[in-house]
Amino acid sequence: MTMAENQAVSPSPPSRTPWLPRNIWAVSLTSFFTDISSEMILNLLTLFLANVLGASTVVIGLIDGVADTTASLSRILSGWISDRLARRKGLTAIGYTLSAIAKPLFFFADTWPLVLVLRFADRLGKGVRTAPRDALVADSVRTDRRGLAFGVSRAADTAGAMLGVLIAAAAVYLEGPSAHVLSRATFQWVVVLSILPAFLGVLSFVLIAREPPRIESGESGQLGSPPEAPKRSARSQSFRFSPRFIGFLVFVALFTLGNSSDAFIILRAQQLGLTVLQILLALVTLNLVYAAASTPSGALADRIGPGRLILAGWLVYGLVYLGFALCRQGWQVWALMGTYGLYYGLFDGTSRALVPGLVRPQVRGAAYGVFNAAVGVMALPASVIAGLLWQGVGTWHGFGAPAPFWFGSALAFASAFLLVVVFPRLRATD
Repeated sequence: MTMAENQAVSPSPPSRTPWLPRNIWAVSLTSFFTDISSEMILNLLTLFLANVLGASTVVIGLIDGVADTTASLSRILSGWISDRLARRKGLTAIGYTLSAIAKPLFFFADTWPLVLVLRFADRLGKGVRTAPRDALVADSVRTDRRGLAFGVSRAADTAGAMLGVLIAAAAVYLEGPSAHVLSRATFQWVVVLSILPAFLGVLSFVLIAREPPRIESGESGQLGSPPEAPKRSARSQSFRFSPRFIGFLVFVALFTLGNSSDAFIILRAQQLGLTVLQILLALVTLNLVYAAASTPSGALADRIGPGRLILAGWLVYGLVYLGFALCRQGWQVWALMGTYGLYYGLFDGTSRALVPGLVRPQVRGAAYGVFNAAVGVMALPASVIAGLLWQGVGTWHGFGAPAPFWFGSALAFASAFLLVVVFPRLRATD
């Protein structure tokens, strides 16, 4: 298979712009601050649920699955609205604000149902902002720099995540570096520290970002005139997507069914004997590799096409999950975490860069919404299945900790195979 043939985007002439436009840096800075705040809380939230609230793996999987599904399904509506209004900034700002408001309330969480409600609110904000934000990035940059733009954005996002985990690690270290379980006091302290970067993220976007021009069809990546609302006669065609885009969604959905929440990796690390501090430092390793790989992967995707990078990412993921199924000692988690960061760097930004080339520019926001919804619809069963495979429910005791990782590895390899064999045969026309 020639993965270069996977792209529906025709080559565009070299960009005359020496670097990336203002909106890319606005989104990157906002993502940086927001992920500092989010990762301070969310990486400890799994341990808070398990160690403090005594939640089972099924409950943890349910909470993460509901949260991810909420975020992804809400992206359909927000993406569609941004296309109807031909405006991206307002919805994006609303989403960041909603998440920022939800984070301080984790301080008061004392039951897992309350954690579920707060995760729902936080991920609703993520869902509202993501599709219009990604469309804003795609609208703001030429086709031949799209992979680089998403790569830079993902790198900033991940750098913020890494800093957030380091701050959380510092808080855990001050409590006691040898602690194998998380205390309520440490979690609450981290929640307080997360408030400032959350609102700095909102301010960064509101003050720096601008409404982008729209890229009109047939312009080979040239930035067009300022956005205009779509005509009423075009509404009946708003959700007409190409077979290649629909096929890509099917493969992504299959992959995601085995891509359970990273909460299970955290629990696996704790089961293998890592302390809370060591788990956080292993997550730093993940984010360091992720941040380092994102921008080069995006630039490479501009040269050889996102398809090859997505394929490589899925193969790396399959190997990593195979490793988590087989590993027996805590030190092995460190190497697997670093390799897992490589998967994120290869896949996350490049998959976002592929989407605009498979759909018409007029439905770009909706396409991002549907793409993320395909991920979210499968996130809930993926995490619930992982919890059941690990611990079971009721009188059924499951298959043990390696089981969800065997399952995820198998589906990753199956998805990669289908991407190679089936995707090039799908038509590229709308």
